[in-house]
Amino acid sequence: MISEVTGVLLAGGKSRRMGEDKRYLLVGERTLLERSLEILQTVFQHVVIVIAQDSAPLEQVASPVIRDLIPDCGSLGGLYTGLKQASTDHVFVVGCDMPFLNPVVIRHFVNLKTQADIVMAKLSNGLHPMHAVYGKPCLPSLEQMIAARNLKIQDLASQPALRVRLVTAADLVAIDPTARSFHNVNTPADLEAARSFTQQPGQPRFRS
Repeated sequence: MISEVTGVLLAGGKSRRMGEDKRYLLVGERTLLERSLEILQTVFQHVVIVIAQDSAPLEQVASPVIRDLIPDCGSLGGLYTGLKQASTDHVFVVGCDMPFLNPVVIRHFVNLKTQADIVMAKLSNGLHPMHAVYGKPCLPSLEQMIAARNLKIQDLASQPALRVRLVTAADLVAIDPTARSFHNVNTPADLEAARSFTQQPGQPRFRS
């Protein structure tokens, strides 16, 4: 297991576009929260869950749960909290709405951490800041963005003080050619697509 990077699962619980708490929605036989947490726990020795200050408590989870240090800053605030509180120099951050996380892809990102302060995918549909590695040098930039109320997490990758390593579809073709591990569930249509995929015969269950 990876010990020099902390796995951070953002599980804020707002789910505005879904209309209900998506952490507990089932995809296959497990909830979105359970699926994401299970994969992180197979990869990382240290895993924490970050929730919003006003989020309902999470119960019966086998990882520490911490609340946002600064309220109402969305995913950017969750990233800041996880990175600030981590005892390691790097974190791998992912949202709890990604049901098909792939340990092989996660390890590939972690292996690139020495090249940059941020390791993030840039695919045909844009940047993916919620499946990325961040180093402690990101903290000053995050604090500046929070102070300016610029909460668009993608903008962190354009901060001039930070070194960024972008992972492309070509980089992933051998380990995740369909980019399935980057699929997230924001809307009822996304949920139906995820459930449809799990019902197809012969679909792999990723392990580390």
